[in-house]
Amino acid sequence: MESLLLWIIVLTVCSAIFLPYFVKFRRQQKADISRKHEAASLGADKPIAQYPLIDIVRCIGCATCVKACPEQEVLGIVFGKATVINGLKCIGHGKCAEVCPVGAIQVGLGDIKDRDDIPLMNEFNETVIPNLFIAGELGGFALIKNAIAQGTMVIDRIASQPERTTDPEIKDVIIVGAGPTGMSAALNAVKNKLSYLVLDQQGAGGTILQYPRKKIVLVQPVEIPLFGYLKKSEYSKEELLEIWLGLKEKYNLNIQVGEKVTNITQNDGYLTVESQDKLFKARNVVLALGRRGTPRKLGVPGENSAKVMYKLIDVESHQNEKILIVGGGDSAIEVAYGLAMQGTNKVTISYRKNQFFRLKKKNAERITQLIKSGQVKTIMESNIMEIQEDSVYLDVKGNKGKLSNDYVFIFAGGEPPFKLLRKMGIKFGAD
Repeated sequence: MESLLLWIIVLTVCSAIFLPYFVKFRRQQKADISRKHEAASLGADKPIAQYPLIDIVRCIGCATCVKACPEQEVLGIVFGKATVINGLKCIGHGKCAEVCPVGAIQVGLGDIKDRDDIPLMNEFNETVIPNLFIAGELGGFALIKNAIAQGTMVIDRIASQPERTTDPEIKDVIIVGAGPTGMSAALNAVKNKLSYLVLDQQGAGGTILQYPRKKIVLVQPVEIPLFGYLKKSEYSKEELLEIWLGLKEKYNLNIQVGEKVTNITQNDGYLTVESQDKLFKARNVVLALGRRGTPRKLGVPGENSAKVMYKLIDVESHQNEKILIVGGGDSAIEVAYGLAMQGTNKVTISYRKNQFFRLKKKNAERITQLIKSGQVKTIMESNIMEIQEDSVYLDVKGNKGKLSNDYVFIFAGGEPPFKLLRKMGIKFGAD
């Protein structure tokens, strides 16, 4: 009798301890399965660049990776194993791999043999064209840390070559792009005493120039050539630009602005880089371009008017305005946040889907709060039809509506430079 009573007590205690955990686990798994199905139906489960590669044999389903992800939407636990829920939201922090106790996760590109958005490269980021390298986001890896590391690495590879150019018309290396990747490559070229030239359409800073004012950028520990480590975990746009522009001035970096590269061809012992009206020669070329390319146009009447913009340069210049933002990605939300926080603008977002689903956690929280407070209005399942001087016409679920308007910001993604790369002869996984 005493033994039975003891067993009852033990079972009661165990139930009290484990039953709540089991219920919570089942509830979370059900939610993760639902999120997985939803992401798949929206096309968000497939990554566009790097993503967590999970060894399900090693995985013990502890969910440490799920909790560690700064975006908190990428991973989940389904049937006791970690799985990718929303691959589009992975931007490569790598925290999941760092905290996995059994080493079951790596952040990478996976099998690229069927992908038409990832160029084929060797371990030194050299393409199928000898001495033509790719570094940074174009190769599939996001984050400033990866951009700087790859820009530095390819120049180390080029500097290891015994031959140096003696022809003043031919550089050791031409770097296409002056963002963090290209700037790091240029600084490392200076460090290694290589003759070099940087070509860029905009100027030093690259995509950072397009960030809204005071945007906070997450930076993992990384070393910039001739500068040292970026020690803080977060930097504002202005802080990062100050660093890059300071380095440009200090080392008098050879950057030519306003040059849009149109092709690269092979010649006897060197590569020729073509821009709109110039030719440049180098033994090596580093493509430090972004994946977004030129802004994608909607092809609607009035889109070429002066009131239509594709990036926000100075948020404080917009006051007491009726502004329509077209798009539902992070760029659109960040601009909406900046314009709404001025306190005087009437900000509306037009998005073709019925909900936002590709947002970083911080942006999702911000837009939810702005919508609740009435600072931002949303028109979901809508498409812009026509832009006029003081108004915009929208198709909202098949019905035509008119919106009073001063400015339109369009964030419909970009036309990636893949066509240009194929023109150069660069191969992709699906080729």
